[in-house]
Amino acid sequence: MTTEIDDVVWESLREAATAAMARSYSPYSKFPVGAAALLEDGRVISGCNVENASYGLTLCAECTLVGALQMGGGGRIRAFYCVDGAGAVLMPCGRCRQLLYEFRSPQMVLMTSHGIKTMDEVLPDAFGPENLENQQ
Repeated sequence: MTTEIDDVVWESLREAATAAMARSYSPYSKFPVGAAALLEDGRVISGCNVENASYGLTLCAECTLVGALQMGGGGRIRAFYCVDGAGAVLMPCGRCRQLLYEFRSPQMVLMTSHGIKTMDEVLPDAFGPENLENQQ
């Protein structure tokens, strides 16, 4: 069954995240992750985790997704979906929630293990560009 919120087709995002997860480079943790996002202009972008032997240099799937966003001309994320190697929904870590916050549209929603949530629900009282503008 396909779940829609407005014109977000969650099944399509899940499929894109799963396809991205299949491209993961995770030889150390053996924990592949894929992410996909629907942009305001209708494009779908994706990313996968890319590990490194020094562990601390590992890139989360959200990081490569945002890199793809910028390389593809930019834009704002309307909807986000992340999966593990079994295809189960994953919640972005705190670092990645902050990264997604920077590139969100005001109406951005995420699929979580507890259903669809807004960015404000998963990162309340977030620090962002608007905070820096207020300091000048």
